[in-house]
Amino acid sequence: MRVEIWSDIACPWCYVGKARFEKALAAFPHRDGVEVVHRSFELDPGRAKGDTAPVITMLTKKYGMSEEQAREGERRLGENAASEGLGYRTEGRDHGNTFDMHRLLHLAKEHGRQDELIGLLYRANFAEERSVFEDDERLVELAVAAGLDADEARAVLADPEKYAADVRTDEREAAELGANGVPFFVLDRTYGVSGAQPADVFTQALEQAWSNRSPLTTLADGACGPDGCAVPQKGDTV
Repeated sequence: MRVEIWSDIACPWCYVGKARFEKALAAFPHRDGVEVVHRSFELDPGRAKGDTAPVITMLTKKYGMSEEQAREGERRLGENAASEGLGYRTEGRDHGNTFDMHRLLHLAKEHGRQDELIGLLYRANFAEERSVFEDDERLVELAVAAGLDADEARAVLADPEKYAADVRTDEREAAELGANGVPFFVLDRTYGVSGAQPADVFTQALEQAWSNRSPLTTLADGACGPDGCAVPQKGDTV
């Protein structure tokens, strides 16, 4: 079974939702049969690279909040993160374009290190002091910590077209699936879970998706020959 997670590194609920989903997945009896794939979704795709702003400033401008409302929202997010064992800086974080991070995540996917990289990016953005938006070398350091080659990561960051189509494909598929926000979890392209739901909601979704998988039809060895495998006809014994 495949679980696809559309998310953005700048999304705090994606950070919390990932932890809650992983809690459910760790206890799922069929864990070894579940493939998790992270998909790209930008909350602020129109923001130019290098255009950064304090998170509180971004919230007041984008959502029309007062500064106090924005700070209270950050405090609540900090509490939710802490309840999942996650670090979260409620003051002093910045916000910027995440396109390059998504491109690096597609590189990481090719090397089987996608989950490691997205975890490091989340922690760096939400729990650590150094910005992930203003310095490409910061992203290279995180890529290396996730097990990627530094020169390969730099080459991706230096070429704005590298993996750009992959990011856009993910975003187009999210729109086709009806996702207008993240995190968005899709189980076997059949069930969707929107938002950073409690772990028990993810447990129920995993159990339901697993129980409703289409059974695999296996042809007996004798049905296959040099010309291929015959399709069983009604009344055949397979």
